[in-house]
Amino acid sequence: MPAMKASPPKTPQKAPTTAPDPTPAPRKDSVTLAVVIGAHGIGGEVRLKVFAENFAAYSSFNDGTLTLKSARAGNNGTIARFAEVADRNAAEAMRGTELTVPRASLPPLEDGEYYHTDVIGLAVVSTDGEAIGRVVAIDNFGAGDVIEIERTAVDEKPGKRFMVPMRVEAVPEWDSARLVVEASFATE
Repeated sequence: MPAMKASPPKTPQKAPTTAPDPTPAPRKDSVTLAVVIGAHGIGGEVRLKVFAENFAAYSSFNDGTLTLKSARAGNNGTIARFAEVADRNAAEAMRGTELTVPRASLPPLEDGEYYHTDVIGLAVVSTDGEAIGRVVAIDNFGAGDVIEIERTAVDEKPGKRFMVPMRVEAVPEWDSARLVVEASFATE
């Protein structure tokens, strides 16, 4: 999965609709690069929703249980063939399967870059120090990443959501524990 400055995966990842958990999200040992969205043809190929710029650079997925033989662009996602998938029935059975790689196989990040998986779930505070909520999604509508934040639940009702551009004037800093949002972007 490539590092992101202002470009997210080609298709935004959707977040759960439950209230954010107050504990920090653990750093995952594996990272999802794609998900199988269906079968393609009768020969065992699958259609993928890919979250990486260079998916074909990886050949082994899901702890070595899937071996990529080929990948090409298709009209409705990437078309891939795996050595372990022989026919359409096997390809259909894979629908919904996430394709993961070890975090250690990802390229190193440069200053200011991040992996979406590391930002989703972070606690959010304002520059005034006010606890706001959690990052629940990252989208891109063409002009750069936009983070979706869900405010902390009140009276067992889910918190309201709002969006902030992932730009230095709106998000001056973040680390593995929290994301800081400029207070003026966090007003209700």
